[in-house]
Amino acid sequence: MTLGNGLEWMKKKKRIGSIFRILVILGLIYAGFLQYKISQSSNVDTPKNADYLIVLGARVKGTVPTLAFASRINAAAKYALENQDTIIIASGGKGSGEEISEAESIKRELVKQGINESMIMLEDRSTDTYENIHFSKKLIPREAKSGLVVTNTFHLYRALSIARDQGLDVQGLPAKTPLKAVIKSYTREYLAITKFYLKRYIL
Repeated sequence: MTLGNGLEWMKKKKRIGSIFRILVILGLIYAGFLQYKISQSSNVDTPKNADYLIVLGARVKGTVPTLAFASRINAAAKYALENQDTIIIASGGKGSGEEISEAESIKRELVKQGINESMIMLEDRSTDTYENIHFSKKLIPREAKSGLVVTNTFHLYRALSIARDQGLDVQGLPAKTPLKAVIKSYTREYLAITKFYLKRYIL
């Protein structure tokens, strides 16, 4: 390699390094922005006496909800016990490895915690968050005005965004994200939000 070629390679390597550093910085800024939006949606006061709750499904191991899913159900049960006129829409279909639908899992766990079965409606066709909202919307009583979407803190921002895009004037009821699931859940959610943005603003 000649001296000229060596200098040219060094300059090229330096440019590549600069571009990489810029991309890393932009990535961190973007991740910070997403985390801010997620935190903003989760740190709000939940209104009392909502007309309905939409509890979003998650993975069921056989018939047992995962920790993150159980957290959603527990948050919904606590609210329903304190606001007993609130209708609950349990949302989620049956996926691979699930012996019952996610909606049925929500119902069973809520009944165990003392929720009246007559207050629970099942939406058991959905396969993703968009469908959760789309199909649940059809079950909302006509006279209902105020509603809450129940899901984990990491998921609430996107879920509310999807619900509002579909014309629902709803707020969030955040459920804690289990510590062991934080890294995996938030990483996947950053990607899911990015996909949501692409569909909403570009595609």
